[in-house]
Amino acid sequence: MRRFTRTLVAAALTATMVAGTAGWASGNSQRPVTGAPVGTAAWLADGLPDTQRMAPGQVTAYLGALTPLRQRALTAAHPGVVGNLDGAPLALRYAANARTAGDRFPGQQVLAYDPRGRGQAVLAYGDLARAEHVAVIVPGSDVDAGNLASLTRKATALRAATGGRTAVVAWAGYTTPVGVGLDAASGDLAEAGAQRLVRFTEGLAAVGTAEPSLFCHSYGSVVCGLAAHRLKAKDLVAVASPGMRADDVTALNTTARVWAAKDPTDWIDRIPNVEFAGLGHGNDPTAPEFGARPVPAADAQGHDGYFAPGTTSLRTFAAIANGDVR
Repeated sequence: MRRFTRTLVAAALTATMVAGTAGWASGNSQRPVTGAPVGTAAWLADGLPDTQRMAPGQVTAYLGALTPLRQRALTAAHPGVVGNLDGAPLALRYAANARTAGDRFPGQQVLAYDPRGRGQAVLAYGDLARAEHVAVIVPGSDVDAGNLASLTRKATALRAATGGRTAVVAWAGYTTPVGVGLDAASGDLAEAGAQRLVRFTEGLAAVGTAEPSLFCHSYGSVVCGLAAHRLKAKDLVAVASPGMRADDVTALNTTARVWAAKDPTDWIDRIPNVEFAGLGHGNDPTAPEFGARPVPAADAQGHDGYFAPGTTSLRTFAAIANGDVR
């Protein structure tokens, strides 16, 4: 009976999504990529510690106790591990990923790269180690290591809008839904993504970067909502959100400031804000009763237009990232 109910709810949600997106829908079921990165078996075989059992702060302490020569040797021998190791020095991660993904992302600062599944990648724009402010963009559906164009456009637009004062991270570090379907209506992929996002922000804190502002777009806001109570962040900005799996800001249990933006032309506004039988993502973060700080977005266009140069929403995002609004 429960399975039948979930099927009915999924069908209703998908039908609404199709209507709101001019008939576009697909939704191949995805299995989240989790666990130890490629190369871990060889790392352990060399007698090195199990980093999956270490908090990012412990990783920082372990690598910090090694000589620079030993750090470089580990990076050369085990780039798949070091390149994805939250808590490792940023320079080591960039060097490791230049070995494993340099041909895919030439000239980019690659903070993480995992080739498993559809592939995951994390790119950094600006000097994360020295920047006074840091922003992380968490994307929604259809983003992976081979499909980063929309995410990198958002990242570069945000960095430009901050006048270069904020370093920006394009975080495609989880398995996103494909199209509109059961995965997009459920929280399974978001649950797995939330764990990875929490560890990522812990890793940033461990190496001493500025506390980030997170800009969570579409399904990415579900990830941020589920991670909120553990995230090391100064701001959470829900952009074009279908819901954050919380009734209101208080239920997120976060010390971060919570913001929300939705433009009147966005099809996400026609998605029902319900959560039933594990499907749907709950209340609308832009609703006054949710309690988020509003971000003006009337001049943004559609579901993907919030980071367009010249929009009020982008200017406000830049002010949030730069710490210029209280």
